Amino acid sequence: MAMVPSATRRGPRPTREELAAAADRTIPDVIAPRLDVLFVGINPGLWSAATGWHFARPGNRFWPALHRGGFIPRQLHPSEQGELLDCGLGITNMVARASARADELTADELLAGADLLTAKVARYRPRWVAVVGVTAYRIGFTRPKAAFGPQPELLAGARLWVLPNPSGLNAHFTVATLGAAFAELRAATTAG
Repeated sequence: MAMVPSATRRGPRPTREELAAAADRTIPDVIAPRLDVLFVGINPGLWSAATGWHFARPGNRFWPALHRGGFIPRQLHPSEQGELLDCGLGITNMVARASARADELTADELLAGADLLTAKVARYRPRWVAVVGVTAYRIGFTRPKAAFGPQPELLAGARLWVLPNPSGLNAHFTVATLGAAFAELRAATTAG
């Protein structure tokens, strides 16, 4: 489906109608060959689908965690997502279709998404892949006991890491604890 952003850079908030119309839309990846880290969201939320920006919903802690973790020199607004490529970073999703909540996705969608992600990683060859959402990772990759942090297996030749979901709905983590989790990944990526 074509995605038509309703909001300009840091512009007006999507209306209730625009958010409802964003269900099942997709948004383009922020990706290039041979990135240092490809971050993998679960799927776009309605706010992201309405704006065309990853992790766009106010209250999502991805952008603050990315900055606190040392990946970017300043906190970016979601509308500045293209600047990630200059930092060797990118964003994609396990499942492309937008929904109000990640728990609306089926296990079959997550399994299919893991297959598509594996093919994408084989094509673009990032050094690291960081999945932001342990439950989606466990289901999609059939690793029911997977924990946060480095994973023992590679994904199409890339090192693999699982981070907490930065959604504002994930009350188990604060901006500070998310930043610390991102910093652990950052340290690993610079170590080798």
